[in-house]
Amino acid sequence: MEKMKGFIVPVIIFLLWWIGSTLDLWNAYIIPSPEKVGKAFMILLKKGILLKHVMVSLYRAVLGFMISFVGAFLLAILLSLSKKLLVCLERILDFMRHIPPMALIPMLILWFGIGEMSKLAVIILATFFPIFLNTLSGIINCDSKLIEVGKVFGFSKLHIYRKIIFPQAMPSIMVGARLGFGYSWRALIGAEIIAASSGLGYMILDAEQLSRPDIMIVGILTIGILGSMMDYILFKCTNRLLHWHKQEQRGEMNWLN
Repeated sequence: MEKMKGFIVPVIIFLLWWIGSTLDLWNAYIIPSPEKVGKAFMILLKKGILLKHVMVSLYRAVLGFMISFVGAFLLAILLSLSKKLLVCLERILDFMRHIPPMALIPMLILWFGIGEMSKLAVIILATFFPIFLNTLSGIINCDSKLIEVGKVFGFSKLHIYRKIIFPQAMPSIMVGARLGFGYSWRALIGAEIIAASSGLGYMILDAEQLSRPDIMIVGILTIGILGSMMDYILFKCTNRLLHWHKQEQRGEMNWLN
């Protein structure tokens, strides 16, 4: 019942939309009726147009996120191992963090053209820092007493990272991954609106040029629903992974006792 409460506001908004369209309270061109949007959705679905754009956008978002996650994770480990390197790179990373990826799109198009590379670069830039900063924070703020215990037991550095630091940092890493994926989705749509020939962002821009607000609303709703679904899946995976790590830690503690 508690979960159903979250649907109350969306249902109220939909009813207001439907009643307002039926009573002609606003211009039907600016806000098309739910029936018209539903028909546009069904046509796009039957022709395979919507699925094609969804698959293209998902491919870009997932690929960009994976590349960014690997790069951010490895750099966070490297900087946690070397305080001197962290001090050297701190300023430049802080400078880059404050540049919005959308501001770099003209330069990225100049360097990489309007192909896949420029869009992947935007996603990587948008995703990198939430993952990197959360991973680095989780590693650096690991309980030093536990690390000392590991050293007393004769653990190697690799063993300390694998058995103590990563499990401790896992919540921060997962939070960074969720934030990063959300940023990647938003940045992707922005990049597709500016420079693309496929994807949900392109579909919305194309609908705007054809004066089809019904298709634009289909694209916007699809983006929101897909974003929420992917965040929910990532949330569930995160919880399962954290639960598994807790069980593993309990098992190791019992073994030590």
